[in-house]
Amino acid sequence: MAEKISFEAPRGMRDFYPEDMLWRNKVFDAFRAAGEAAGFEPYDSCVVESYELLARKAGEEVGEQIYHFFDKSERHIALRAEMTPTLARMVAQRQKELSFPIKWTTIAQCFRYERMTKGRKREHYQWNVDIIGEDSILAEVEVIGAACDALRRMGLTSADFKVHVSSRKFLGELLAKSGIAADKHAQVFLALDKRGKMPDSEIAAMLRDGGLSDAEVEATFGIMETKSYEACPELVELFRLAGIAGFADCLEFDIGVIRGLSYYTGVVFECFDTKGEFRAIFGGGRYDNLLTTIGGEPTSAVGLGFGDVVVTELLKSRLGADAAKAKKGIAVGFMFPEQRDAAVALAAKLRREGESVNLSLRSQKPKKFFSHADSGGAAKAVFLGPDDVEKGVARMKDMETREEKEISLT
Repeated sequence: MAEKISFEAPRGMRDFYPEDMLWRNKVFDAFRAAGEAAGFEPYDSCVVESYELLARKAGEEVGEQIYHFFDKSERHIALRAEMTPTLARMVAQRQKELSFPIKWTTIAQCFRYERMTKGRKREHYQWNVDIIGEDSILAEVEVIGAACDALRRMGLTSADFKVHVSSRKFLGELLAKSGIAADKHAQVFLALDKRGKMPDSEIAAMLRDGGLSDAEVEATFGIMETKSYEACPELVELFRLAGIAGFADCLEFDIGVIRGLSYYTGVVFECFDTKGEFRAIFGGGRYDNLLTTIGGEPTSAVGLGFGDVVVTELLKSRLGADAAKAKKGIAVGFMFPEQRDAAVALAAKLRREGESVNLSLRSQKPKKFFSHADSGGAAKAVFLGPDDVEKGVARMKDMETREEKEISLT
């Protein structure tokens, strides 16, 4: 006897039933609208990449987290864990043809094998917005501004989230002034990025393992108490421009934002909910050296990755479980088979006029039809009985106000 197949999705993966798609569409629609409003051009790529490309990214246990395999031609390939290496490859491939700066955006499905926690799956969708080929801090302003715009389009305000901003360059300068050699900074960044995820005693041990003396460890923790960014001109300018652009209320300085990936070179940022209930909503920064690591020409770049899992949980928490169920479209039904043709004709007429119409597939009693139309999220409903067809006139009901108006069937 064959073993019974499980109906569950593979561990860490997701099914999207219609009620889940309502939330996904709410998030994706905001992503696309914010990207388009800020002039970012959409792009896409296949979900598999060469393992070599993905493994070149330093700063994480990449080999352990990537889903990778050999295909039938013994090529070592992998499911992408994020989109940035693919973006770098695509830009490098046409670097001499592109007109810089470029502003690109995509919503990419990504896979990463890791321990699952609240807000983290082994599969997720990630909105990426990147600007390649621009040294100005205005690139950071445009990228962060687009992300804040997306959150506002979803129904959140600056009271719900804050983008924590810092600069690895600024932190490096502070470390250097404390006598910590530049060749130790990468290890310091890697250790400090884990603050909040492990005790400071373990962070201190990591720093000592990286070659820091007790005095240097103490100085490092002292630097992490820095509250002002006035000594960092690029951050001063970022906050000033954010004020002009209208989203400075969404930002706050946080020297503790490091970003563990070694390819970040300047401004870095992570967005968190103000109640501290969830993981980071999005994160990113300037990564001016990534293209050179895969063989491309030196090019400045700024970007962010904005996953769909955490923000969906946040929206449900702040807006309510039914917030995605906006009523829309028209439901059309009929009482007996004799009215089916008229219902089909009415649905076709309304669709030609640009309406979204959910046509009943079988005859129903009025109570059942209107109950189904209501639960299905229809904004309006038309139910055809014998008299309606005979008169050539039906009544369209507003499902919210219950008001009715006559419409012609001819």
